[in-house]
Amino acid sequence: SNVLRMSSGIHIKPKTAVQKTKTSSPLPCSPEPAVKPQPKPSDKLNPKTIDPFGAYSRPPSAFAAIYAKGGIPCRLVHGSVKHRLQWECLPETVPFDPLLVTLAEGLRETKHPYTFVSKEGFKELLMVEGAAEKAIPLLPRLVPVLKAALAHSDDEVFGRGLDGLVQLSAVVGPSLNDHLKHLLTNLSRRLMDKKFREKITIALQKLEQYGGKGTVAIIKSKIPTYCSI
Repeated sequence: SNVLRMSSGIHIKPKTAVQKTKTSSPLPCSPEPAVKPQPKPSDKLNPKTIDPFGAYSRPPSAFAAIYAKGGIPCRLVHGSVKHRLQWECLPETVPFDPLLVTLAEGLRETKHPYTFVSKEGFKELLMVEGAAEKAIPLLPRLVPVLKAALAHSDDEVFGRGLDGLVQLSAVVGPSLNDHLKHLLTNLSRRLMDKKFREKITIALQKLEQYGGKGTVAIIKSKIPTYCSI
């Protein structure tokens, strides 16, 4: 129906829209800069638009930010055989509040040097003279932080949290019993893991040793299978 019939009998097709455009298009000129399309809000949820190799600027943790600002008065010294901490002042002169709580929060770190600084700093601060009198008032703030480390999915973080708990118990003794039940739930869960069973059992025995007879009933209320030493 689109064919024009001429008197001479020759059939001629009319030019299509594309052909007309080609013939009528002006001469090429300097190309305009391409406008980059704005991303749609839905692109954030579309896996096809996510670049797995793109730069991901993760904000630093609270401990890392404090460490970078010089809020932790000790630094890591690399040794040929063993690393150590160098304190800017004597640990005996450092106020436990808030440094001991900050170091306990650093036990959840997974990057070097924060892992070493927090673990070693927490241990060395608890070794100073008069540590018990300084640490006992901080127990309501220390226990939730240690609980978070014991609940962490990273095995090394859990190990540092367990070591920190034993070190704290050795210093504060029976004063930890009022808070102990909040920490035992996570230990009970990890007891199902064979690689932690022996270490947790030893830690519970030390908690009983440092906490006294009253500790046994608290442990058994959360871990009925525990055998007293």
